[in-house]
Amino acid sequence: MLERELKEAVIGSLARYPVVGLIGCRQVGKTTLAKIIAKAFRKRVVYLDIELPSDLSKLQEPELYLSQFTDHLVIIDEIQRMPALFPLIRALVDKKRVGGRFLVLGSASPQLIKDSSESLAGRIIYHELKPLNLNETNYDNLNTLWFRGGFPNSYLAEDSIDSFIWRESFIRTYLERDIPQLGIHIPSINLRRFWTMLAHMHGQLWNASKIASGLGLSAPTVRHYLDILEETFIVRQLQPYHFNIKKRLIKSPKVYIRDSGLLHALLTVKTFDDLQAHPVVGSSWEGFVIEQIAGILPENTPLHFYRTGAGAEVDLLVFDRKNRPIAIEIKYSLSPKAEKGFWMACEDLSCKKGFIVYPGKESYPIGRNIFALPVKELSKIAKEF
Repeated sequence: MLERELKEAVIGSLARYPVVGLIGCRQVGKTTLAKIIAKAFRKRVVYLDIELPSDLSKLQEPELYLSQFTDHLVIIDEIQRMPALFPLIRALVDKKRVGGRFLVLGSASPQLIKDSSESLAGRIIYHELKPLNLNETNYDNLNTLWFRGGFPNSYLAEDSIDSFIWRESFIRTYLERDIPQLGIHIPSINLRRFWTMLAHMHGQLWNASKIASGLGLSAPTVRHYLDILEETFIVRQLQPYHFNIKKRLIKSPKVYIRDSGLLHALLTVKTFDDLQAHPVVGSSWEGFVIEQIAGILPENTPLHFYRTGAGAEVDLLVFDRKNRPIAIEIKYSLSPKAEKGFWMACEDLSCKKGFIVYPGKESYPIGRNIFALPVKELSKIAKEF
């Protein structure tokens, strides 16, 4: 079984907060992690899966049922199916406010789960479980993780065909079951077409008018679709960084399919060799590395890109513990070079340090405080935080 890095953070939060939210995409491993935590936890544990009719029936009188377990850790899985529980949980923890009362698991962001943030403000801390990252797998399996993505069932599949079949099934289930269960009524064929179009535009600037025109929908409708995919952890909107009103800055976000395996399934890329010959290979690698970096930095670290009308550009911009900018460029090449736009961006931003992340094996300087960095050494970026 793969060890998830988030485990200790969740256990630590349970010691301090009455309610901990473990959120993340469907099938990312939340239930497995919660059960591992339950075995290691000092309290007795009650586990409820709202998708099981037997557990759902126990909650017909939720206050009566949950009030029995004031000295237990109560784990509630797929809580987005029953958002009315949040006000009750607030009332219960206010009667006995100690750490580790509830661990709630959800496949949608707090913003999408109605009333959750407001109901439990000051009582809950959220942790997002992301797909597997390189620290949790094996650096020798870099290409497997990139190609198959980080969903455990896809990554650990017997072979590439089984992995692809699993991802196709995930996409269908997400469209036909998961979205309707959130109370969102969108024709699945429309959302599939939108999702596929995003895959073809992976890593590009968001252009609502262009996408709406291509799908025969309105711009507000495709904006709504994008928000849904973001709030269910399917896409990342990488926001531009603005700091100088005198410069002509790009204002639209760049959009990425967060899991590279889902990206490849949406594009019907079935083998690693097919990926190498596909036009998306460079942007796929870029998105994969961004997610790897997001996975090793402190939770909720802001991520940006930077681009100006004058040509300055950097793929990823983060700020270290002293709020100093670090520029990160991502290249799918064994001989990476920093382009003119990267140097312009470093000058604009007065970057303290910069990295060119690539799939090679050696780290070496490219310029003053600018280093070529193998993806296996991404921890060097994390040490800046």
